[in-house]
Amino acid sequence: MKKLVAYITTGYPDKNFTVDLALSLKEAGVDSLELGIPFSDPVADGPVIEAANLFALQNGFKIADLLEVSEKIAPKIDTLWMGYFNPFYHRGVDYFLQKAEDFGVSGFIIPDLPHEEASAYRETFDEKGVALIEFVAPTDSRERVAEIVKDAKKFIYMVAYAGITGADKSESLEPLIAAVREHTDTPLYIGFGVDENTAKEKARGVDGVIVGSAFVRILLKENLTNTQKIDKISTLARSIKEKINE
Repeated sequence: MKKLVAYITTGYPDKNFTVDLALSLKEAGVDSLELGIPFSDPVADGPVIEAANLFALQNGFKIADLLEVSEKIAPKIDTLWMGYFNPFYHRGVDYFLQKAEDFGVSGFIIPDLPHEEASAYRETFDEKGVALIEFVAPTDSRERVAEIVKDAKKFIYMVAYAGITGADKSESLEPLIAAVREHTDTPLYIGFGVDENTAKEKARGVDGVIVGSAFVRILLKENLTNTQKIDKISTLARSIKEKINE
């Protein structure tokens, strides 16, 4: 069965909501949850996730909120931390890794940490049993793909196109998928631009999908109560999980 990874913005609209949503998504069939760490300059994200980041920061998000949420949900749903390198560097990668080990957080997704720079931390991640998720993109050469995926852990994040999350773009991914499959059996998940309408098509040839903007878009709807937001996001997750496995 193909996997569904859901991204949500931690602490928006508040940390208790994040916990409730995470547990509801587990019941809806989500296999892994990316807890997005709000950051002021999320360079890989489109306007939807960028807005949620800003609102969470304006509401007073702190790293302590991420830790509190993670401690509550990680024993119940496979949890990853998705964030930009600045907060990890500022507080210390070792600090976050120790907390991840304590809570059972299984991996980090850091989109602005290139593979070459990540190599300085990989041994420490391995020692803690925490995955540092690797990215591949259509712009990568076959030689670079081989280098990136050779020691990849947990899953490989395949960027569907060059650009930002949430955009309506498409590129031919067959050569990239073939290049990855040639060098590793690590599961390959596709992200960027995956929603209810595109999930079935994008899931072809890969092991799972990563969905973020489609969920966060509902988070931003001011005319919905928190309960309605959780219901709508969970219903959408259930629908996407069904579509990728038809």
